[in-house]
Amino acid sequence: MVHGFKRGLKLSPHKHATEGSPRETASVSQVVIPINQHFGAPNKPLVNPGDKVIRGQVIADASGPMTCPVHASITGVVTKIEPRTQTNNTNGLCIIIEAEPGESAESFMPPLDPFNCTKEEALARIRDAGIIGMGGAGFPANVKYNPPPGKTVDVIIANGAECEPYLTTDEASMTEKPQLLVAGLTMMMKITGVKRAVIGLEDNKASLVTILEQEIRLNKHAISEELDITIGLCQTRYPQGGEKMLIKALTGREVPSGGLPMDAHCIVSNVGTLIAIAEAFTLGKPLIDRDLTVSGGACKTPKNLRLPIGAMITDLPPECMAIDYDRLRKIIFGGPMMGNAAATAAIPIQKNTSGIVLMTRQETRTDAENTCIRCGRCLRNCPCCLSPVIMNNALESQDMDEAVQAGLMDCIECGSCSYICPARIKLVQRFRVGKLRLREIKAKAQQQAQAEKNPERK
Repeated sequence: MVHGFKRGLKLSPHKHATEGSPRETASVSQVVIPINQHFGAPNKPLVNPGDKVIRGQVIADASGPMTCPVHASITGVVTKIEPRTQTNNTNGLCIIIEAEPGESAESFMPPLDPFNCTKEEALARIRDAGIIGMGGAGFPANVKYNPPPGKTVDVIIANGAECEPYLTTDEASMTEKPQLLVAGLTMMMKITGVKRAVIGLEDNKASLVTILEQEIRLNKHAISEELDITIGLCQTRYPQGGEKMLIKALTGREVPSGGLPMDAHCIVSNVGTLIAIAEAFTLGKPLIDRDLTVSGGACKTPKNLRLPIGAMITDLPPECMAIDYDRLRKIIFGGPMMGNAAATAAIPIQKNTSGIVLMTRQETRTDAENTCIRCGRCLRNCPCCLSPVIMNNALESQDMDEAVQAGLMDCIECGSCSYICPARIKLVQRFRVGKLRLREIKAKAQQQAQAEKNPERK
């Protein structure tokens, strides 16, 4: 049975260049590691310029429940700590490390058996490994797998849909490391006490079903008979990989407005996150490498790569990565629908960088915006059943209340409305700005209320 959801888009996959290709590992002589790669409180550097660091060593951290440490991804010497441009096009503090030739020392944690340790110890291991959601949001994994009191979870969904065009890194991971995926999923079921799990795939990856089912059978000795791991095939339709869409397709449940997956009694994790969790327990390895796809018409050597966190594809040798700069017109970090456009490819990859797409003029849209013709396509194709045209009109008239009522804060920024709009209105970009503006308004209101509550003494 193939599951699905209403609305959304049928996109050209553009995956042929890297689909089925084995992953290649590359090394670099320098990494630029942002100290903040998670959704939460900011980190502080724990090293100084001139310090020697070892691969796996913690180099930035902070206290607090919503923090996640960052580790050295290569062994070498810290040369600088300074702001650099990151994948979200903002400047953030980065630690620059120069590799020491021939040095291969590593500083991993001792292995930990998740089936014979406490829940607190297991969650602490996930945090100490610096694991965040690798599908894009960057939410600390230890927080996601520890629902607050009153929130019950009865199913874990491993997100292997990979609905973004061009990207095939998750498919490569599931092909090459099915045992780690199943192990990581089993570990999280034990830690959370959840008895049911589903590996969600789009039906264009149906060839993986046999591989994964075989791995589930081979690991039956490590899986209690009470635990049920199945595979759910979903229609190949964008954005099937969105949490809300995947939950709806595989469970029939809906995440309520303003809610999270746990409000539908689900936890959704990218398959790469679960593989990283398995490595953290079995190898003691922190999240210091990133698997990603580098593709697009301006990429002469499209492939799936494994790079140390903080590496830049512009530092790779030509035989490993060649870019056709004469044809290059647009650089996207992430997928072409939800990723961020960047001015240069010389930006370090982060824990949540799933791909880099190097696009030609033929692959990009350069049409100028026109006036909305009220066709309603954005409404008919929005996978969250929102009203993009009403949201846009409200934002243009500065009516934030109406924008919120039309669904601004429920928008998942999938880009379906912008893609389908015949007037080429950049709707999703406007919604991102609108959300930022709304947060600023709320922050100012809170500050004002606090000032009125505690006036300064003269």
